[in-house]
Amino acid sequence: MIRFGPYILKTLWRHRTRTLLTVSGAAVALFVYSFVGAVQEGLNRLASDQSHHRTLIVFQANRFCPSTSKLPEDYARKIEQMPGVAGAVPIKVYMNNCRASLDVVVFNGLPAEKLKATRQLDLSEGDWSTFEKQRDGIVVGQAVALRRKLKVGQKFSIGALTTSIAGIFTSPIPSEQNMIYAHLEFLQRIKGLNSVGTCTQVEVALTADANSDAVCRAIDERFRGGPISTDTRTRGVFQARAVGDLIELVGFVRLLGLACVALVLALVSTTTLMGVQDRIREHAILQTVGCTPARIFSFVIAESLIVCLVGGGFGIGAAMCALQFSGLALGTEGILIAFLPSLALAATGLAIAAGVGVVAGLAPAWQAANAEIVPALRTA
Repeated sequence: MIRFGPYILKTLWRHRTRTLLTVSGAAVALFVYSFVGAVQEGLNRLASDQSHHRTLIVFQANRFCPSTSKLPEDYARKIEQMPGVAGAVPIKVYMNNCRASLDVVVFNGLPAEKLKATRQLDLSEGDWSTFEKQRDGIVVGQAVALRRKLKVGQKFSIGALTTSIAGIFTSPIPSEQNMIYAHLEFLQRIKGLNSVGTCTQVEVALTADANSDAVCRAIDERFRGGPISTDTRTRGVFQARAVGDLIELVGFVRLLGLACVALVLALVSTTTLMGVQDRIREHAILQTVGCTPARIFSFVIAESLIVCLVGGGFGIGAAMCALQFSGLALGTEGILIAFLPSLALAATGLAIAAGVGVVAGLAPAWQAANAEIVPALRTA
């Protein structure tokens, strides 16, 4: 088959406009499919993180958006003294949009010493000492810095909040790279919020032998009669509840990805069939000089496969580059889902392109291989 490669390529190039349009259609469809796959992978990563089952989030009861939850900061100290608790951190959450958005900016305010102890952050620019000294200092995730074109030393403002960028960090956890960390006290004193002495939530680390459900119940019972009652869940359950609507939306968007695959199948099949009908006489001549129907069948399948792989390769490559350099993330209620390229996603896309190429070529190839020689030679 390799020695017939030049013939197959010349056949495709003979009708170059039609071939290029088909390749472009396949590229666009696989580009969309890859983006949809990246959203799904982001959700899967969020749900599969096992550490989320050993961390609790204490939230104000009967509240949903972080901007409506206000717990006394002292709750963290009291929780830390309870059985089964290894540590508790008060966190103040501030964001530009509580609803689902592709450009949500989320600030988490923690005490500086707690931030270094509880997060896996590696500063690629700036230094920790600058952050610790600056009252309005922040460290920015690399994805946010890329998306917003932020640099160390410049000012960054969102709503009533104006900060100084002290560092840019990377993290092995994709969603972390879309976060911005600030000092707890600084976020508490944002003008107009009146939140001094309060936090949005308390993050609780459990001991190795602790039962998460039992600790959740104990915390909520402890503050049931307090100034503000709490709703405590594991981080995994807390995040699943926050992104519940997004999960349904992503499920619908997956249908869009499948529709794109069906579009490629129809497009390539139609184009290949048109090419076969244009070359009925040519295929008959090939059979008269010794080409078997099986070989002609393989020629047509190869044409369809090449078109799908070339178009799919361009579309998938463009999607991977866009995902890598855009820093996109989908956020809602302070929970971020990172869109990141992966080799697995690219390999899946190429496998789908190859499969579609083979399936799309079956009917045209069968027609070409089973054409009768004499009537085909009489074709004008």
